[in-house]
Amino acid sequence: MDAKIFEVEAEIELDHWWFRGRRDLFSKQILGLNLPKDAAILDVGTSTGTNLRLLRDAGYTNVHALDSSTLAIDYVTRKGLGQVVEGDICAMPYDQNAFDLVLATDVIEHVDDDVGALREIYRVLRPSGRMIVTVPAFNSLWGNHDVVAHHKRRYRLNQLCERIKSAGFVIERSHYFNYVLFPAIWLARRILNSVMGGTASENRINTPFINRVLTAIFRFDVRTAPALRPPFGVSAYAIARKPER
Repeated sequence: MDAKIFEVEAEIELDHWWFRGRRDLFSKQILGLNLPKDAAILDVGTSTGTNLRLLRDAGYTNVHALDSSTLAIDYVTRKGLGQVVEGDICAMPYDQNAFDLVLATDVIEHVDDDVGALREIYRVLRPSGRMIVTVPAFNSLWGNHDVVAHHKRRYRLNQLCERIKSAGFVIERSHYFNYVLFPAIWLARRILNSVMGGTASENRINTPFINRVLTAIFRFDVRTAPALRPPFGVSAYAIARKPER
């Protein structure tokens, strides 16, 4: 990603409505797995550490992190969120069957070979281990934010699930989320792209009042999306299992 994206994310990820809502979603799903607190967990594409904050606050003690950006790693180190290994999601420096859970949240859209990245996650997971993956959804939402974030693609949910299955996983749950705000975000991106030429980081468009309102909306969204399984959303989510073999 562009350096400016890392700078903004590192500054706002603690309190921004989007990051807080995602942590709510992931936290509920991870706790539902009933993993022991010393389970081996890998956060791949850790960026500036929002998932590491979640895992630390939930009490997990055997957490590993990987990112290809030395700039992102530096932000994580400065925030005291743990050690991050520099590496490539398509060739990770870990033994096979090493982890009980892998988080790959908003990362595979950055790589040319997304199926290869998923197969590498499969390799490092133990049998019956889980992967949680999220990606940006719907090409109609493509905008300057995708460009500066170096996205290769956005996904429909069925496309994501097909890629996950082709890597060998069994999908346990999948759905879109951030569906309540989908119409507003779609319209805002059309305006930003056509009138303003986009913005380096949409997350800068915020105020304390807006943040409080959107935090409440997004909290409702991520708590209802798994049950409602809406037909659209700004992001797509899946949790998948490596079969016993």
